[in-house]
Amino acid sequence: MEYTEIGKTGIKVSRLCVGGMSFGEPSEDFHLWTLGQEATTKTIKHAMELDVNFIDTANCYSHGTSEQFIGRALRELGVERDKVVLASKVYFNEGLLSRKAILREIDGTLQRLGTDYLDLYYIHRFDYDTPIEETMETLHSLVMSGKVRALGASAMYGYQFYNMQLAAERNGWTLFSAMQNHYNLLYREDERELIPVCKQYSVSLIPYSPLAGGHLTHRVWDSGTPRSTTDRNLHGKYDPTRESDVRIVERVAGVAEQRGVPMSAVALAWLYTRGVASPIVGATNETHFDAAVEAAKLQLTSEEIASLEELYTPHPVVGARPPKK
Repeated sequence: MEYTEIGKTGIKVSRLCVGGMSFGEPSEDFHLWTLGQEATTKTIKHAMELDVNFIDTANCYSHGTSEQFIGRALRELGVERDKVVLASKVYFNEGLLSRKAILREIDGTLQRLGTDYLDLYYIHRFDYDTPIEETMETLHSLVMSGKVRALGASAMYGYQFYNMQLAAERNGWTLFSAMQNHYNLLYREDERELIPVCKQYSVSLIPYSPLAGGHLTHRVWDSGTPRSTTDRNLHGKYDPTRESDVRIVERVAGVAEQRGVPMSAVALAWLYTRGVASPIVGATNETHFDAAVEAAKLQLTSEEIASLEELYTPHPVVGARPPKK
């Protein structure tokens, strides 16, 4: 497994990240396809045997039980705290990104994970209700207190991310070092503005949904898996552009066949050519990580890259929350 640094923080992470949205108690109002504690522990154990040291979750995933399951798994496995990089998020909670909310939510996250610090703390979305300065100063205070080592942001518009970085710069506060954005072969809208801003600030790209919710892992669009049949959010993200995107899926399948590798390896290998640091893979099966590890070894040719990118058409923005009307 190769490793890379998050921004300029000195924090070294594997080129693959374990997605915590796959873990936790299933529920009708979140996801029905998540893994229970035993399966969560088994999945994390397998990932760490592959030298994956990076785990991402959020306070809202499975109503906090994702964080609980991950923390319990690490304790059961006897993993030393400094051998794993833990990331979580704040936003989908009462108070959004207000000072009061952030201070409350970080303590809840640390308690559920069973740790006294996070390596990386993301804001899950942009908060239109809280002044940027209030959010950035509060996040900075977490770094100064030792509860958080580095900061990240997730899905938002490029101008919003830029303004938050500027606020931190002006006031001498901690800047964001990571961006967890929606990015894959089927969704590339952030290449217009957000990703260039990230490059300007040496911010590492740690995309979610790198395999488009599984669509880039098999030729059949409707695979019949528990997630594909019950995940309304997944359908909302990808079904509207299905007609154009299935052609890209077919290109991925063609390269995979020629190379003798899983489709997921091709899709992830493409992300590495775009400068991505560590894509987040939400595995519900141990073999998903085995396939993903193949990507780090796969070097795509310029012809293959051009073929994979050729058919992309502009998409509606998915991820960043629009301004309130």
